[in-house]
Amino acid sequence: MQRRMLSKEDEAAVGNDELEVRREDQDKINKFSRLHQRETLLEEDLKSRAKEKEDLEEISNELELADEDEKIPYGEPYKLGDAFIMLPLPEVQELLAQGTSKIEKSVSETEAKLHSIREEMELLKVDLYARFGKSINLETYAPPSGPCQHQEIYAPREENGTHIEKDCGNRRTCDRKYNGSTDLEESRESTTTLRDTHTVHRPEDKSQDDGHRTCKSLSPSRSKHVQLDAADAEQRYKLEKADNPPPNESKPPRLVISFAREDPENPYNWSTGRKILVLFGGSVSVVNSTLGSSLPSGAIDYLAEYFHVTSQAQLVLPISLFLVGYVFGPVVFAPLSETYGRRVILVTTFVFYTIFTLACALAPSWPFFLIFRLLCGITASSAIAIVGGLFADIYSDPITRGRAMAFFMAVQATTCGPQLAPIISGFISGVTWRWTFWVGLIIAGLSLAFLFFIPETYGPTILKRRAEKMRKETSNPNIFAPIELEKKGARQMITITLTRPVRMILFEAIVLFTCLYVSIAYAIFYLFFEAYPLIFQDIYDFNTGTGGLPFLAIGVGAFLSVAIFMYWDSVLVRAKKTDASWTLVEENRRLPLACLGGPLYVISLFWLGWTANANIHWMVPILSGLPFGIGFMLIFMALLNYVTDAYEIFAASALAATSACRSIFGAVLPIAARPMYDSLGIAWASSLLAFLSLGMSIIPFAFIRYGDRIRANSKFCQELRERKREYEEEREREESVPSSPKQKTSPG
Repeated sequence: MQRRMLSKEDEAAVGNDELEVRREDQDKINKFSRLHQRETLLEEDLKSRAKEKEDLEEISNELELADEDEKIPYGEPYKLGDAFIMLPLPEVQELLAQGTSKIEKSVSETEAKLHSIREEMELLKVDLYARFGKSINLETYAPPSGPCQHQEIYAPREENGTHIEKDCGNRRTCDRKYNGSTDLEESRESTTTLRDTHTVHRPEDKSQDDGHRTCKSLSPSRSKHVQLDAADAEQRYKLEKADNPPPNESKPPRLVISFAREDPENPYNWSTGRKILVLFGGSVSVVNSTLGSSLPSGAIDYLAEYFHVTSQAQLVLPISLFLVGYVFGPVVFAPLSETYGRRVILVTTFVFYTIFTLACALAPSWPFFLIFRLLCGITASSAIAIVGGLFADIYSDPITRGRAMAFFMAVQATTCGPQLAPIISGFISGVTWRWTFWVGLIIAGLSLAFLFFIPETYGPTILKRRAEKMRKETSNPNIFAPIELEKKGARQMITITLTRPVRMILFEAIVLFTCLYVSIAYAIFYLFFEAYPLIFQDIYDFNTGTGGLPFLAIGVGAFLSVAIFMYWDSVLVRAKKTDASWTLVEENRRLPLACLGGPLYVISLFWLGWTANANIHWMVPILSGLPFGIGFMLIFMALLNYVTDAYEIFAASALAATSACRSIFGAVLPIAARPMYDSLGIAWASSLLAFLSLGMSIIPFAFIRYGDRIRANSKFCQELRERKREYEEEREREESVPSSPKQKTSPG
């Protein structure tokens, strides 16, 4: 559809307010254009349905006349046109009646949609006429219909197990979801779609005109990318115009490849053993990352003595600077993995993480040690950002993927990572603090050797390598994978990756309050690396080694939370099978877990604060780690899954926002731990954290009550609903097209 843009001269001539008004007007015109196109398609669909109904009625009348004239015996063949029918006449008549009934129902639904669209168009027309007068001709903005006129339409075919589509020289790609592409918000920006109906179009056969795929030229006037909001629309149109020059009909057609249905190289089709290898390898990388974050916690006293550091604020920096490095993961490494592949980014950054861990062990001074800790955090953040996508690449089933993610989150946040590090450093640092990092280096070295065996899981990258191989073997330079037809310049990377998460924090209430809650919970978790030594070493006289053992209770709680998640997941699956109405509400599917986790988290903080007393056995405050681990994990699992479900194609940006926020909070809040505990005491300092968490625990309940209204007013969710509605209508139209007997099904 036609999208007009303000020129630079227009922008310079008006103020910001007027510019925003003009953009809103253009959005209304573009929306009218989209509605007009859908109106035209629905009208054509109604005509097609009417013709189908007429044909069925004609056949039914012919059968009735034949039965009256010839008295067709039951069970014997009879002639209809030029064919003989073996099915009994009553069954044929019943099938014809059912077909007519389905067509009438479909017509009724289509007419209702058409009525709704026309009402919306009328409202837009009144609004635009009121602003511009009757001089504006809105009908001219409707895009032309019909197949592309650049050249003939080609059918897909299979070559060496690869699904191949040939396009007309304009910049287009196949719209089937190439495996592993979970970030649809980027993959659709530079491409238009070829709808795959698995049929062969024969231009000379007029009877198949309804069954063939149509060819859509990707020009700035026909692009179908995700329009996020008015603030970045102008910039996107300019980037799109620069990336999509006018078609050159003299160029040879491109061959765009994709995975066939049972392609063994498709990660979804990999064997269970190979998937377990990826699952284990990803978990190992995350364990190293989270273990490295808290590795110095048991060696702080030895570091202070060796480097002559007396400031308590500086002694928090080895952990805090590591967490600052975590901010780089979602901002830098995640988008890079969607350009160059998961494996190369994961392995490369892990190599540097291993090198910087070695540097920490050999650090000659305190400033160098802190710099190396920051670099360790930056390179370790890659695993946190990428491994979630790694699992999404290999598991297509949402239930299996959800359970894998639950296991991943438990490993990432607690258990094998941060909980083991204080124990390791506490016992080993008595020899020398450098041995703490030598052990970390040994673990990283063993893990690195294992990571080299992990295969590439990102589908678009696998297809890209296949296309490169095919170009080399066939000497045909016009074979491409879809990802090769996407242009991701630095300006697009900044626009997509950096600005959108910030805007979602500022303008999306769900993202804002989710960031706030998980950031507070995450910060308190890392604050415990300062609080536990005060409690168990100062009050109960634990040494630096045994002082790390209380963290194991949190790890046990984390494992229990996974069991609770699995149970709730099974309840949800059973309810969906029975079409329970509550499962249709987005908030009811994930947030009840956070409603349980929030109070448990608060209870654990009060429990720890008011039982940490020399007159009470040390096991009592240690056991507070059980509800803490359960509550902490349930909060994370519920809220992050809710954000993913609510924003779908925008989930990557929303999760990037939460990841960056919690890393910043986790780095800053622990700096205040010792002054707070020294001033308020163990009981009231823990109570202050509990009251803060109590206020945050209201958030999931508020989402359940008001979440649907919040999403209804969200720009991102509105755009998501619009795209889903368009997709459903287009899919209904494709499914409603009857297949001709002469058509052939394309394999894959």
